[in-house]
Amino acid sequence: MNVSFIGSGNLAWHLAPALDNLGYIVKEVYSRDPKHAAQLTARLYQAEVRKTLDFSSSPSGLFVIATSDDAISLVAREIVLPDQAILVHTSGSQPLSALDFAATERTGVFYPLQTFSRSARISFRDVPLFIECNDDETERALMTLGRGLSTKVNKINSDTRRALHIAAIFASNFTNHMLTVSNDLMKNNKLDFAWLHPLIRETFTKALAAGPEQSQTGPASRGDLHILDEHMEFLSQQPDLARIYELISQQIIDKHVKD
Repeated sequence: MNVSFIGSGNLAWHLAPALDNLGYIVKEVYSRDPKHAAQLTARLYQAEVRKTLDFSSSPSGLFVIATSDDAISLVAREIVLPDQAILVHTSGSQPLSALDFAATERTGVFYPLQTFSRSARISFRDVPLFIECNDDETERALMTLGRGLSTKVNKINSDTRRALHIAAIFASNFTNHMLTVSNDLMKNNKLDFAWLHPLIRETFTKALAAGPEQSQTGPASRGDLHILDEHMEFLSQQPDLARIYELISQQIIDKHVKD
């Protein structure tokens, strides 16, 4: 099956070459910025830049919407597809119904649970893939594709995928922001963020090995209110950080302190 991509962002940057290498030849890339599409086609064997969303003469059978979440429904309404085409989006947060007005009945979701950046190499073998479809034939096609890429392919519905995506935001996006807060605190106090690197690595190693609940440490998990008060005093000139510190500390206390 040949493939066409709508969107040329970080996910497409990795997924399109992975499909190419798997034998699903990527034929076309459309992007609002043709220069971005050209950069992606340069990484592919046979792909060309498509300048419009009229794919009626396309040789592809699978069309992958890898755009921002806000653009998915608009693309689905505007795209012109050949007969029997499969149209999927790759969003964790958007439901399958975002494709309801597409000019095909064969729609689905192909969601890789990973964070992507152009500078980092990603192996899809260990990336969990989550698939949702509206018919058995499309599901079989996407499951076959998914199993060619990854050892972890799962069926999921839109509601469960929303919960998964929110959990992923806590695990990845919010965690990274906490590291940013930590980095800012270190810089503002003329300290070297690299001093925290061993602690950060060990924290994640323990959380993945034993489970995050069993690995929780710190003054809040011990119910050490004296230390917590001292830290709140330190943060008194930064009320936004103080509120975050207080809210998270209280949740840890509620979870771990029995008395």
